[in-house]
Amino acid sequence: MRGIFAAGVLDAFIADSFFPFDAAIGVSAGSTNAIGYLSGAHKRSYRVITDYACREDFMNIRRYLKGGHFADVSWLWHTSVRDIPINLESYFQRNIPLTVVTTSIVTGKPCYFLVNERNMNEIFPASCAMPVVFREFPPIDDEPMTDGGLTDSIPVIRAYEQGAREITVLLSQPLGFKKKPARFPNLLKPLFAEHPELFKAVTLRTDQYNRALDFIASPPSGVRINIIAPPQNFPVSRFTTDLDALNMGYNQGINVGLRYISETLVKHQQR
Repeated sequence: MRGIFAAGVLDAFIADSFFPFDAAIGVSAGSTNAIGYLSGAHKRSYRVITDYACREDFMNIRRYLKGGHFADVSWLWHTSVRDIPINLESYFQRNIPLTVVTTSIVTGKPCYFLVNERNMNEIFPASCAMPVVFREFPPIDDEPMTDGGLTDSIPVIRAYEQGAREITVLLSQPLGFKKKPARFPNLLKPLFAEHPELFKAVTLRTDQYNRALDFIASPPSGVRINIIAPPQNFPVSRFTTDLDALNMGYNQGINVGLRYISETLVKHQQR
């Protein structure tokens, strides 16, 4: 639900026809926000988060206690795409390719997929499939996958390795946030008994997340990092469904997005 901030930022970009990027990489909810942005779907992500993601069809603790999903990302993706279709023609015409990150439960490593019309309905649910709260591992090319955020939450290093030297990072946490290690990681081990490499990825998540933050704070020579982050009073957490809080987070995103556009235009005029 923290993706509501990015929804606001990207809606500000859409409204201003601000598409200055050569490529994009999205992870988990960031991937679905990104395809909405790149297809020019103003307020699509806002509608998905504030309506569909707040329904009991998506998050339901009673269903989870009975052995079902707590957060049914497959239902969320397929229902929202049916009701609010994505204009893939607009996405392809924009010519800003989107890469989506997932995690292989076999290898415990990140996987990167370019979006096309054939794989779209596989890679987005897989990238968002938080383990434990979503009890399935959606397959891509017959390889079971889970949440891309486990192994590459902020794929800024991947962008650098692909040749990017000016990188805009859209964060879901305020500046200064650092992920803390799980206090009792071995308590999670029984949940991943059949997937040892995935458990290893879970235990390493804090390190990889903070390594990306360190890269952002101190990038290599010749690399420019532009950071877009929620303010310190951002009121939305992972499972927030309060509409007032979500609207506040969305409007914060719009304001930050508009400011970023203005600052970017000034920088380019000064160069």
